[in-house]
Amino acid sequence: MPTFASLISGCFAILFLGGCSSGYYKKQADKDVYAILKKVENDIFGHSSDFSIDTPASGKKTEGVTTDTVLKSRTKGGKITLSLDQALGYAIKNSREYQSEKEKLYLTALTLTGERHNFRPNFFGRTRIESNRRSDGERTGTAATDIGVNQALLTGGSLGISIANDLLKYFTGDPRRSASSVLNLNVAQPLLRGAGSKIAAERLTQANRNVVYAVRDFSHFQNTFSVEIVNDYFDLLQQKNVIFNEYNNYESRKSNKEYLTARVDRESPEAQGDSEQDELQAKNRYISSITSYRNALDRFKITLGLPQTTDLRLEDKEIDLVRAAGAKTLYLGSQDAFRIALDHRLPLFNQIDRFEDNKRQVAIAANQLKADLNITGSGSLNSDGGPTDYTNFDFKNVRTSVGLQLNLPLDRLRERNDYRATLINFESATRTLGQNFDELRNLLDRRIRELEQFRQSYQIQKNAVALAKKRVEGNQLRLKAGTVIFRRLSESQDALIAAQNAETRALVDYLGARLNLLIDLGVLQSDQKRYWLKENPSNIKFKKAPTSLEKSLPLEVGDTVISPDRLFQ
Repeated sequence: MPTFASLISGCFAILFLGGCSSGYYKKQADKDVYAILKKVENDIFGHSSDFSIDTPASGKKTEGVTTDTVLKSRTKGGKITLSLDQALGYAIKNSREYQSEKEKLYLTALTLTGERHNFRPNFFGRTRIESNRRSDGERTGTAATDIGVNQALLTGGSLGISIANDLLKYFTGDPRRSASSVLNLNVAQPLLRGAGSKIAAERLTQANRNVVYAVRDFSHFQNTFSVEIVNDYFDLLQQKNVIFNEYNNYESRKSNKEYLTARVDRESPEAQGDSEQDELQAKNRYISSITSYRNALDRFKITLGLPQTTDLRLEDKEIDLVRAAGAKTLYLGSQDAFRIALDHRLPLFNQIDRFEDNKRQVAIAANQLKADLNITGSGSLNSDGGPTDYTNFDFKNVRTSVGLQLNLPLDRLRERNDYRATLINFESATRTLGQNFDELRNLLDRRIRELEQFRQSYQIQKNAVALAKKRVEGNQLRLKAGTVIFRRLSESQDALIAAQNAETRALVDYLGARLNLLIDLGVLQSDQKRYWLKENPSNIKFKKAPTSLEKSLPLEVGDTVISPDRLFQ
C-alpha cells in the first residue's frame, strides 16, 4: 500500500510533468493551426501553401522588445531600388496590412482548435495535500487525488470517467491510517432539446465554416493586395513622368522668354509679359509635381513596410514595358461577366454560405423551444477502508443508476425571443443576399464601362500627343517667321503638356481597371510572374471583341461616335 510520502512524491511528479514550457504550447498551437489551414486550402483550391505568421521578431522575448527597439528599427535608412517584382516580394514580407491579414486567418483557425477540443477527451488531474494539528496536539495528514477524463459527444450528450483517491494518516496518537478509492462513470444524453449533432455541434460547425470563409477572404486579399501594389507602383511612375514633362515644359517656356527678350525691339511688351508669366507658372507646376511625387512615395513606403528614412527608387523601365505591351483588350458582356463571377468570385461564395448560416440558425433556435428530456446513467465502485490498489477492485460490487429527467417548457420567453429574432435575421439575410447579387452585377457593369472608357481615352490621348507636338513645332516656326502671335505658341504648349500627362494617366488607369475587373470576377492569377504584362492572366478564356460594341459604350469600333438618339434608343 502506498505510503503518505510516496503519494506526496507522486503529486509533485504529476505537477512537474504537467507543467510544459510556454514555447511548447506555442509550437503545438502552430502545428494544429497550420495543419487545419493546409487541409482547408487543399479542399478549396486543390493545393496548399507554406503558410506561416512568423516574422523576424517572432523569436524574440517580449521583455526584450521596447519602445526604443521599435523606434530604432524605423530609423534604418539607406538607399534601395526596387523593381515591381521586388516591391511585391518586399510588401508580402514586411507590409503591416499583409501580416495583419495573415494573423487574422491564423486566429480564426486557432478558434477552431478550441471548438474541436470540446469534443475530444479532456483529461484532468487534481491533487490536494493538507497537514492539520488539532487542539489536543494530534497531527494528521491528508492527500486527495482526482484523475479522470470528460468528453462532450456529438450527439449532445456527455461522458465522464474519474478515479478519486483519499488518504488520511495520523502522525501522533493512535497510528491509524484510512484509504479509499472511487471509480466513477457518468453519462448524460438529451433526447429532445439539444439532441443531435446538428444542434450539439453547431459551434464546431460554424468554426469550421469560418475557417473556410477566412481562407477564401485571405486568397481574395492576396490578389487585391498585389494589384494595389502594382497600381501604386505605376501611379508613382506616372507621377514621375509628369515631373519630366513639367520640367521639359519649364525649359520650353524659359527658352520662349529668352527668345522674346532677344527680340525685344520686334516683340510687343504684352508678349514679353506673357512669356515671363508662362515661365513662372511652369516653374511652379514643376515644383508642385515634385512635392506630389515625394508625398506619394512616402505613402508607398508605409504600404511596403519600409522605414520613412529609406531613400526608395523605382525602375522607370517598368512603365516602358507596359507601353510596349499596349492596352491589351479585354471584352466582356454584362451577362458573361456575371456568370463568370458566380462560378469564381470567392467573396460571393462567402456571402452565399453566410446566408446558409442564417438559415441553419432558425432550426437551432427552434430546437431550444422543446422540453428538456435527458437520460442519465452513472456507475461507481468504492474501496472504502481497503487498499488503494486498483487491481483489487471488486467489480461485482458496482453501484449503478439510470434516470430520466424532464423539464417542461413552461418558461421559454428568452428562447421564444431568440427564435423570433432568428426568423427576422433570416429575412434580412435573404434581402442582403439579393442586394449582394445586384451590387455585384452593378460593380461588374461599372468595371466593364470604365475599362472601355480608359481604353478609348488612351487611344485618344495618344493621338492628341502626336497632334500637339506637330502644333507646337509649327507655331515655333511661324513665330520665328512672324506669322503667328506668341499666345498661340503658349496655348499649343499647354495642350502638349496636358496631352502628355493624360496619355500616361490613361494607360495606367486602363491597366488598373483591367486588373480590377479580373479581381472582381475572381479569376486573376496574381501568382503568375509579371502577370500585369500578360494577355490573359486568368484561368479562363475570354471571347474576342465583337464587331460592334454594346450600345452603352460611347464609341463604336473605330472613331465613330454614337449619337445620343441612338444611345438612348
